Amino acid sequence: MNENTAQLAAPQPLPVHAFDPRPDLSAAIALAGRTLAAVRPDQYDLPTPCAEFDVRRLSSHLVAVLRRIAVIGRGEDPFSVPSFADELSDGAWAAAWAPATVEAEAVWADDSILTRELRLPIGPKPGAVGAVIYTNELTVHTWDLARATGQQPVWDPALVERVLEVLRRSLPAGRRGGPVPYAEVVAVDDDAPAIDRLVAWTGRRP
Repeated sequence: MNENTAQLAAPQPLPVHAFDPRPDLSAAIALAGRTLAAVRPDQYDLPTPCAEFDVRRLSSHLVAVLRRIAVIGRGEDPFSVPSFADELSDGAWAAAWAPATVEAEAVWADDSILTRELRLPIGPKPGAVGAVIYTNELTVHTWDLARATGQQPVWDPALVERVLEVLRRSLPAGRRGGPVPYAEVVAVDDDAPAIDRLVAWTGRRP
């Protein structure tokens, strides 16, 4: 991946008819924050559906993801943000969430960010694409955290359906393993809740 600073495209107005993914990103950030705030100390060592993370590690990773969203929005190197907020002590993740949210929301408030080329870990992408990618990551990891800690968040079915639609197009069922961080698709009923169908597409068992 090119580590040089990405050249920003000239700001362009967002067409009136275009879909703005930022409200979904904001909603995903808020739900992740509420779920994180409800984690108890006796749950930190519990496993999560994401095999590489226990609750402690996933909580730290979520804070790092939110910080990275702000850094990416400024056109900076995503890898300047570590994958984990290791400087935070156990239980400090929820307190760190509020200032990180304020920073991310401020950076992403500019409409031109949607058409601007940003540096994502997977390579340069328009900001609108980045918003969708991180809505997906936050939503799936929020489910991981909720499942591990016995929480039942109130999911927005329309938001989850939009995430699932994009994920199905970008990561078909046959593209699993290797660089793709998802296991084989888990079969669920077509009329299953949207969140169940989403996590099943990522190889998790609802």
